[in-house]
Amino acid sequence: MPVPAAELDFLRLSYRSDLRVLFMRWDRVVTPAEHRAGYQAALAFAHPHQATHWLIDLRIRGLAEAEDFAWVLTDFRAALHRALPGLEFRMAYLVTPYQQALIESRLSAQETVFRTFIEEQSAYQWLGVPLPEAR
Repeated sequence: MPVPAAELDFLRLSYRSDLRVLFMRWDRVVTPAEHRAGYQAALAFAHPHQATHWLIDLRIRGLAEAEDFAWVLTDFRAALHRALPGLEFRMAYLVTPYQQALIESRLSAQETVFRTFIEEQSAYQWLGVPLPEAR
């Protein structure tokens, strides 16, 4: 069965139904407008699959500006809940150690939706993917 996918010039999206994970892989540094457009495209892509567990690879893209990150935590989170009501979300950010320290400083200690990971295996585990299948 083919893996559903979509591509922008700065972002690749795919959904693995066997893992129930949407993959969001940024291909370059983006502008604030592209940052928001990428998340909105991912939400539109996620909707038909009812995808609530995402692996977001930020290693190439780098960090968003503080206000763009705040937009993800507030406006985008609200859009997720409107688009897929009543579902539990998990967004695993795959990052570098430097990115992890900065993102963690921006997240509240009570955050349950967004987490950062340096290793993909740890991200899969938090997303609930059985490790042998995550390869």
